[in-house]
Amino acid sequence: MAQDSPLPKYHRIYLVLLEQLGEGRFANGLPGEHALMAQFGVARVTIRRALEQLAAQGLITREPGRGTRPIEPADKVGVSPKASHAQLTGLLENLVSMGLTTTVKVLEVRGVSASESVAQALQVALGSEVQKAVRVRSTREGPLSHITTYVPQELAKAFGRLELSRKPILLLLEESGVKVGHAHQTISARLADATVAQHLEISVGAALLAVRRLIFDDAGKPIQWLHGLYRPDRYEYQMELPSAGSMDAKVRVIKDLSARFT
Repeated sequence: MAQDSPLPKYHRIYLVLLEQLGEGRFANGLPGEHALMAQFGVARVTIRRALEQLAAQGLITREPGRGTRPIEPADKVGVSPKASHAQLTGLLENLVSMGLTTTVKVLEVRGVSASESVAQALQVALGSEVQKAVRVRSTREGPLSHITTYVPQELAKAFGRLELSRKPILLLLEESGVKVGHAHQTISARLADATVAQHLEISVGAALLAVRRLIFDDAGKPIQWLHGLYRPDRYEYQMELPSAGSMDAKVRVIKDLSARFT
C-alpha cells in the first residue's frame, strides 16, 4: 500500500473493501485474513481492524467456521427528479427534495466581505458583503454533509439562521422571488480536516466527496456558491448518460447504519 497517504492503513483497506462490497464482488464471501494480509501487505491486526469497522456498520458478518460474508446492502433512499422541460431543473428539484427529507444544524450565518474567489464566482465586487452560511445536514442515521454557502447579500436579506434551519436555500431564494435557472457543478475528493471530521463524526484524514456548485437564476446571474463535503458512505451522485440528447442526473442519500470512523 502507498506509504505517503495520511489515512491509517486499516482505514485505507476499509475503503477498498467498502467499494468492493458495493460492487458485489464478495457474493460468496470475503477472502480470509491471511489472503487479505498478502493482498495488502499488512499485519493481521490491521486487517482485523478494517473488518471490524465493516462489521460495526452492519456490512459484513463474521462467524467462526463460516468465514466473513457480506450482509445485504443497505437501502438507498432518494427522490427521482421530477419531469421538467429544462435539463438541469430535475436535478435542482431533486436537491430541494433531498433537503426536505433530511435535517440541518446551522453552525454559522453572518455577513462577510467577499474574497477574491467568492467575488469572482458570484460576480460581485471584491469586498462586497455576502451571506456566508455553514450547515451540517443529517439523516436519521447521522451526519451526511458539511455545507458552506455564499449568497449575495441583497438576495439573503429575507432569511437568516431560523429560516436556514427549516428550509433549503434554493427554496428560500424562490420564496423571495428568485427564479432558479441552471447550475455548474464539479465533484472531486478531499480529506477531512479536524473541524469537518468532528461535525461528520469521522476520523481526521477520512476521504470525502467534495462538491462545488454555482447556481444561476433564469437570467444567468449567480445566486449561490456552494462548497459541500459529503460522507461517501451516505451520499452518491448518479448520472444517466444516453447515447444522445439530454443528460439526466440525480443525487441519492444512502440509508446506512451509523458509521463512525475510529
